[in-house]
Amino acid sequence: MAEQKNTDEQNNTEEQNDTQQKKPRKIIFPIILAAIVIAIGIYVYTKVTYSLVHESTDDAQVDGTIYPVLSRVAGYVDSVYFQDNQHVKDSQLLVKIDDRDLTIKVEEAQTAVLNAQANVSVANANVSNVDAAAATAQANVDAAQVNVGKATTDFNRAQNLLKSGTYTQQQFDNAKADLDRANTALVVAKKQLDAAKINLQSTQDQVGVAQAVVQQRQADLDYAKLQLSYTRIVSPANGNTSKKNVDVGQYVQPGQTLFSVVDDTDIYITANYKETQMSDIKIGQHVEIDVDAFDTPLKGTVQSFSAATGARFSLLPPDNATGNFVKVVQRIPIKIVLDSNQPLVKQLRPGMSVSASISTK
Repeated sequence: MAEQKNTDEQNNTEEQNDTQQKKPRKIIFPIILAAIVIAIGIYVYTKVTYSLVHESTDDAQVDGTIYPVLSRVAGYVDSVYFQDNQHVKDSQLLVKIDDRDLTIKVEEAQTAVLNAQANVSVANANVSNVDAAAATAQANVDAAQVNVGKATTDFNRAQNLLKSGTYTQQQFDNAKADLDRANTALVVAKKQLDAAKINLQSTQDQVGVAQAVVQQRQADLDYAKLQLSYTRIVSPANGNTSKKNVDVGQYVQPGQTLFSVVDDTDIYITANYKETQMSDIKIGQHVEIDVDAFDTPLKGTVQSFSAATGARFSLLPPDNATGNFVKVVQRIPIKIVLDSNQPLVKQLRPGMSVSASISTK
């Protein structure tokens, strides 16, 4: 009996302990569930509140100015002064093409300019000579007119004296012959003067032609110098070289792409927002940018909107007037400039994926 009693007491004690352990468990579970519900509520409230004053998209990427560097003249590459992905400065010499042929062309053009200038000097000298000849012809005309005047006076006097019987017929005939010779000499002098004037105009025109030739030869010289300058290929901006496709000894053609330079001073974000998100977005609004490659967010500002949707600038833009129409929400690229004094900007590269969130408050 004593053993039976002890067994019953032990069983009662165990039941009491189990009951006491179950009570805290029943209290903890509702508390945890309530905490989870509150956390979810706070999260949902935060997200909803945030979405009311922000427009976000993950269809965004880092963009920048990329300069394709081309060859403008044909020739063999003489020197290459950079490596791929090297940082270069604006106007830094990067490639030099063999310039010996173009140097000879410059010298030939300079010689042609000197010859043309010499021809102008000769033409000016001819003008001086012809001008002197024209002055002489004018003097001859003036002298002939004086002779005509004198001969006319002598003829009139002889005619009067002949009538009065003072002059003989022979003397009258001599006076008339002198007048005819004077008139003939005047006609010849005037024709010589006209010919001298025509010759003067012709030589003056030759001066103009010679000067035009000088201008043409000077233009040829300038063009030759310009072509020669193209043998020195420099960096178009401060940035990093990329896609190097040139080596020493390579023959390059005009228009051939040799490498590219990514401008490191013009890095920005292009975010493609849906047209249904555009109603509250304005220029000047602040933007928070999350870069997939980094944990630190960046700050930026909306600078401008694209003039058309991205589909309009595609290679084959859609034509809604053909076929069955299916409405598709279009996206409009927005340019976002990054705020200054952010060290992380230097690590950005065009093409990197980002997420943008514009504050529309």
